Amino acid sequence: MENKIRWGILSTGHISKKFADALALLPDAELAAVASRDQETANRFAAKYQITKAYGTYEELANDPTIDVIYIGTPHTFHLENSVLCMRKGKAVLCEKAFAINGSEAREMVRVAREENVFLMEAMITRHVPLMKKVLTWIKEGRIGEVRMVKASRCAREDFSREARQLNPALGGGSLLDVGIYVISFASMIFQKPPVEVMGLGHIGDWGSDEQGVAIFKYDRGELADLTFALRTVASNEAYILGTEGYIKIDDVFAVPTKATLFINKKEAETIQELIVGNALNYEAEEVMRCLRAGLKESPLMPLDESIQIMECMDKIRKPWGLVYSNDTEQ
Repeated sequence: MENKIRWGILSTGHISKKFADALALLPDAELAAVASRDQETANRFAAKYQITKAYGTYEELANDPTIDVIYIGTPHTFHLENSVLCMRKGKAVLCEKAFAINGSEAREMVRVAREENVFLMEAMITRHVPLMKKVLTWIKEGRIGEVRMVKASRCAREDFSREARQLNPALGGGSLLDVGIYVISFASMIFQKPPVEVMGLGHIGDWGSDEQGVAIFKYDRGELADLTFALRTVASNEAYILGTEGYIKIDDVFAVPTKATLFINKKEAETIQELIVGNALNYEAEEVMRCLRAGLKESPLMPLDESIQIMECMDKIRKPWGLVYSNDTEQ
């Protein structure tokens, strides 16, 4: 296909490999370059995915004039630094969730994007899968009446090593930023406004990171969100959207949702299933490319001001816990 959009990937970790797999499914995308902090690592990644250019520094990728957009798959603590590096060189950026470490960093990322007049988007997979578009249509059509409550859980149980990113406080590890972001962003997507009250409880484990937590949000019309997240606790990762006339249940909502059921008067009214192509990261890439071709600087599906609001909510949730990240010096 002519006029392909040329992608670069910044980092070579697990999520970057998944993103490379996703780009391979898109005929209008070309994975043209990869960067690591180590040249040999970049070379191995490039060989595996048949990428022409492999860089041993992030600066080389940002300076490549042939690259249109860069996917950032580094740990949370580096998102501000890496995004700003790329945007200052005129590159569009898709930055992996959580968008940043805190609200201050998120505001700075958005400020730079607007100053440089470049595209920026947080990679929140739930926003882009086909099933969620149908769910949002049900809500818009008033099938469940006025939405009054959201209940969502994103919990997992794995035995992480002390050095693993997921529970490493030096890398922003912990349940809030790693999986809590999913349920918090989900509530934000459904209510389409920030909460007026934020409360949360969490447990800080032996390694200094939060292993599990709950958050309650209250909105300006009395709506409520009940959100649960954990990295060492097993749960059924369902979501419920509760309205005055009915409710919607979404199965396995944060493991890439494919099934949703609409209930009216406590009876099943409609069930839909939307199969996923690939690993679903391709839907994020498709949205980025759609926006770039349309000349947009942000996506209406994941607006920049909303990414800021979500990070600010997470700051409020963790403040009573005494949970502080290394990047919080300017908070």
